[in-house]
Amino acid sequence: MTLARFSLADMWRHRLFYLFILPMLLLVVLFGAIPIAKSIQIAFTDSGSSLSEHPVYVGLRNFVTIFKDPYFINSLWTTVLFTVVSVPANVLVALLLALLLSSRNIGPGKVFFKLAVFIPVVAPIMATSVVWKWMYNSNFGAVNAILGAIGLPPFAGLSSGNTVLLSLGIAELWKHVGLYTIIFLTNLQLIDYEKYEAAYLEGANYLQRTWYITVPELGPAFTLNLIYATIQFLKTFAVALVMTQGGPNYHSNFVSYYAYTKFQIADYGAASAMGTVLFVIVLLITVAMRRVSSRGEVGT
Repeated sequence: MTLARFSLADMWRHRLFYLFILPMLLLVVLFGAIPIAKSIQIAFTDSGSSLSEHPVYVGLRNFVTIFKDPYFINSLWTTVLFTVVSVPANVLVALLLALLLSSRNIGPGKVFFKLAVFIPVVAPIMATSVVWKWMYNSNFGAVNAILGAIGLPPFAGLSSGNTVLLSLGIAELWKHVGLYTIIFLTNLQLIDYEKYEAAYLEGANYLQRTWYITVPELGPAFTLNLIYATIQFLKTFAVALVMTQGGPNYHSNFVSYYAYTKFQIADYGAASAMGTVLFVIVLLITVAMRRVSSRGEVGT
């Protein structure tokens, strides 16, 4: 059924489906669409009247202000750099974990390892961020304790601008990679095993079977994981709030965290403008990735 042929009669025919999704749809509207629309509206108002009944609209002034702010430009660059590095790293690690967990050689411990990979996803991010902050502590942290025990030099971790993004990236990978792994695992189960058997009989080794069968068959999973990971890392916030507060020397001052600091000083117009810019970037990247993926699917 195409969108052009969609009608009220079709809705009535599938009324049970729409009845089941209605509660989730209401939640998306109440806690998603409405707040986003309100934030975009505030981005065009003066901060002093943004939350009043009759806000003063100032056009693009807030957007001009933030793009003249070197700290915002720096935060935008930091966010993009962190995303560009973290997304491929997370997807690649997730793929390797999925291939490992789908192997028939793991044995009865497969369920345990799947749980071990996925548990961080459902753990409260504020709590896990505190734990990682303790682990990176230069005085009593577990990371430097382990490095010292095996004779390696200490890791600067969160205290150095050269290593803070790497430290946050590791913590974020540990937190989110389980979800991407489960998505890959689910898609791996849909692949016809006879394709592997036929390739094996033709003399293809494991790497060849993975590259020519597994990777192409995981196309939808790659698309989903890339889009989700891109959104996740572009809006990185909690680890910066708990672990670094944007430091040291603004090296982890992500756009979401910088907008949060603007809200703290009641600069609502600038904060909402930053959020709007980030929202537009996420939307454009998501649409572009989806179109590229759709063309690839049509091509195959």
